Amino acid sequence: MTHEGIDEGMDDPRAQAEGEVSMARLALADGETGLAAAHVAAALAHDPALPEAHEMLARLLAGPGGGPDLFPLDEPVFLGTALARAHALAARGEHVPALRLLISVQRHEPAGRWAHVPWVLDPELPGRIPPDELGSLVSLLASGLPGTVPEDGREALLPYVALVRGALRAHPDDAALLWLASLLLRRVGEAEEAVELAARSYALAPSFQAALAEGYACRELRRWPEAERAMVRALEHDPANLALYTDIGEMLYSSGRPEEGLEWVERALRREPRHPNAYPTACGMRFERDGDVRHLVELADHLRDDPGNEHGDAVLGEHCALRLWLGRVPGPTESVIDVLYQMAEQEEVPASVELAVSAPEPPSALLAFSQVVPGFALTIAGAPEPDARLTVPEVYAHGPVRTVARRVWRYEGLTAVPAVPPPSREALEAVAAVATLRWPHLPAAYDHAVRLSGLSLGDLLGVLAHPPLSPYGEPAAVPLWIRQVQAWACLGIAHHRAGQAWAESERRSVLADLAYGPEDWVTEAALLAMVATAWVDPDARDDVAELVAWRYLAAVEASKTRPVTILGSLAALVSATPGMHPDVRALAADA
Repeated sequence: MTHEGIDEGMDDPRAQAEGEVSMARLALADGETGLAAAHVAAALAHDPALPEAHEMLARLLAGPGGGPDLFPLDEPVFLGTALARAHALAARGEHVPALRLLISVQRHEPAGRWAHVPWVLDPELPGRIPPDELGSLVSLLASGLPGTVPEDGREALLPYVALVRGALRAHPDDAALLWLASLLLRRVGEAEEAVELAARSYALAPSFQAALAEGYACRELRRWPEAERAMVRALEHDPANLALYTDIGEMLYSSGRPEEGLEWVERALRREPRHPNAYPTACGMRFERDGDVRHLVELADHLRDDPGNEHGDAVLGEHCALRLWLGRVPGPTESVIDVLYQMAEQEEVPASVELAVSAPEPPSALLAFSQVVPGFALTIAGAPEPDARLTVPEVYAHGPVRTVARRVWRYEGLTAVPAVPPPSREALEAVAAVATLRWPHLPAAYDHAVRLSGLSLGDLLGVLAHPPLSPYGEPAAVPLWIRQVQAWACLGIAHHRAGQAWAESERRSVLADLAYGPEDWVTEAALLAMVATAWVDPDARDDVAELVAWRYLAAVEASKTRPVTILGSLAALVSATPGMHPDVRALAADA
């Protein structure tokens, strides 16, 4: 269904609709019935309840050749045409197909007031529709709505609610209609009434559907014991319904009984070890129980074999979304960034400022500061050991990386300068386009970054030291923007020559160089790209775990004698790494 023919540039829908009605009148006066019908359809799309549009529609329907065929549902179907055809069907008394078409429009554009029209609001309408037909319509509508419709979206559905309530008055003892009405009313915020309707349905004709509807409505009201009883009662009608085992487990988990909830889910897994609902839910619950990322990695592995599992993808996203690196880039912690934030709170950012720091801070942090205050002057007291300007192999003799060939920063005394040329404009635009994205979980981040696989390695390295300007306009947004850009650029590097096996690949070599180079935000971004690779490539996991562990241990060692601003972020990367050694993971958890 499309909005073709709608002028999205105009702000007043009523004025647009009135203009379309005027065009329809002119077309009809010229005998152009088809053109007049098209303008009426456009008017209804703009303002579905406009009286003048409905008057014009009635004229068309009463004239020669009038009827639903004036509004053929040719592909792609224009939303206004579907509306007009629905009203034409209703005018002929064909209320069931009319409502089915109207509901299809509602499902396509849930916030539209498409049903706020006289024939739907007619109190006599419920008595004209057989209860089984109305139940089918309610099911069609409810299945297209979220579990709970946001408050600002409920007004659009009020005509359907009134229709259902009218039908229940006309058919008070129809058990199927009662539980279907419960499903709809729960979604629109009427959970108390939904409980009552489902209970009445079950009393009239005990069924799986009625018990489940009551359980879901009680769950919406957080009446946990009643919800549990109703859902267990539903299970008695369908003992093989393993998805319901999962629902009961999730409900108990939400009610503060996590072990009982997990036991319900594991009961389902004992019958079907890879059940598409139970397995993802169990992985999420186990992760929440002990914080071990392996449970989420197992879920990610499962989703590679079952890529269409929307429930599993949602569970993975739910448990990753707010966690550092799993779902978002951590904010910076450097002292120069603290100063930047303080300045951003002022009415006007100063044109120049003098900064003094006790030791070199990550070059990227200083880059962020320079984008906000280009004329700042920096004084660095000295470079405490181990020197953050050096690569890790230059400081430590142990670890899997012995030399660093590529780096994006070099030092002139205590001053960091880019060691790579600026990228092309096309590369800046490509990375900026993906950098606005928040990833739901690391496999999704890895997959999204394939958009950058066409960029040259030189361009991706150039972006790290010469990032695109922040599109957000706020000085305080600059540091996190640069961190996001660097994360995505390194994820792009993770796709460089993807056909090469990880262990001997150029992408591994480049990312290891960046991770073990001078201490910087780029260190974190490169490790992130390795960790994301390990999530999607089991063959890379042991190697990545070693690379991340040694880089973190080097930072821990350095932190004993000088500040390491990225230490907390590195600890989060350790926790996110598949197959991480338990001792290193425990050390990071205590950081």
